[in-house]
Amino acid sequence: MEQQTLTDAQQQFVEQFALAWETIAYGRMEGRVMGLFMIVDRPYLASSEISQMLNASAGAVSMATRKLIMAGFIHRHVVPGDRQHHFAVEEDVWGGFLRSERGYIQRLTAVMDTAEEVLSGDAAGPRRRITHAQNYLNWIDQQHTKLLADWNAYRDAHDPEKPHG
Repeated sequence: MEQQTLTDAQQQFVEQFALAWETIAYGRMEGRVMGLFMIVDRPYLASSEISQMLNASAGAVSMATRKLIMAGFIHRHVVPGDRQHHFAVEEDVWGGFLRSERGYIQRLTAVMDTAEEVLSGDAAGPRRRITHAQNYLNWIDQQHTKLLADWNAYRDAHDPEKPHG
């Protein structure tokens, strides 16, 4: 695929997206990659293209794409005969985030369920904190199920490519 250069306005969007992204505890580089994927009208991008468009090192792009895959925002895309790493953004980036976040909650719940084994004696304070954590994680897991269903319905009702009415 041909190399693409970002316009000044696109570069500004990517950087503003990255600054906003950074405020929710993700790294700025992941935000730059996500900002790029949000505005580039391509089905997938090679690592080298991402590096070139963002003027970023291969290592920074590799680390950012790895984290974004783990969070459910992008996925690897295979191009037969091409040994480069390619990535595509999920069509429903935010629904993918909810699904990924739910996996994190379930993993953390499993860890919290083992906490009783490491508490010693009375340990009233830690026991209370663990109980609150377990209750919160159970509650938020239930909310995620509802939230994802609500999001899917809202997304579908507001999809500009689907006929409504």
